[in-house]
Amino acid sequence: MKILVFGDIVGGIGRKAVKAVLPELKAAHDPDLVIGNAENLAHGKGVTPESLKDLLDAGVDFFTSGNHVWDKKDVFEVFSDPRFKDKLIRPANYPPGTPGEGSKLLSIGTKNVLVVNLLGRVFSKVLADDPFRTFDEVLAQNAPRKPSVVLVDFHGDATSERVAFGWHADGRATAVWGTHTHVPTRDERILPGGTAAITDVGMTGFRDGVLGVERAEIIRNFMTQLPVRHEIPDSGEAIVNAVIITTDGGRASAIEHVQRVVRVG
Repeated sequence: MKILVFGDIVGGIGRKAVKAVLPELKAAHDPDLVIGNAENLAHGKGVTPESLKDLLDAGVDFFTSGNHVWDKKDVFEVFSDPRFKDKLIRPANYPPGTPGEGSKLLSIGTKNVLVVNLLGRVFSKVLADDPFRTFDEVLAQNAPRKPSVVLVDFHGDATSERVAFGWHADGRATAVWGTHTHVPTRDERILPGGTAAITDVGMTGFRDGVLGVERAEIIRNFMTQLPVRHEIPDSGEAIVNAVIITTDGGRASAIEHVQRVVRVG
């Protein structure tokens, strides 16, 4: 099977960019599953029912997230809404009782596909549980269902932690991709055990800013250390970063990074 994965989708311009390129990517690669990271969907921080529905209607099948998923109060409505609760997961290593689920077993054709979301701890302000052991626990919990494909979005700051996790999961996950830092690392490879890995897919959003945000205020923040408001334009040139993962049984046979630049209005 083939899986198309978008990294962090940032704001309205990011959503428009996904909608602009998705028909082309579907025609070229015919993915069985399309996944996007939703933690920045609603004006750069958080997710709302409207922003999620926007991309579900456009053809994205499922969403992972990260620490910013909580930045809009509407997310609690999303996690309880029957339309969305099976379409969005949050990191599995949040404490027990946190709204939402950290993994989801999807039926894609004849295959059981397990999607897992994890949050890195290095440089993080969130006191999350150990993502390495959490992954082991999620695999054990789902073993009776015998997932044939295991996909992991590891959302974190440190490249070292994300690379280390790829090796930890090698041979047990079909693919591990990193999100959160918005810049594609372009180190995609198939590890010896058959796991496709990339340290960061990269964002989809405003191209000529700083990580998807208007650059002037960010530069001012670096120069003055004063707080600034993050502004994200709704139109202009957007960059799209994604990966296409091809599986052969439970192992990955290929991983291809995809990058497009589109102008959206």
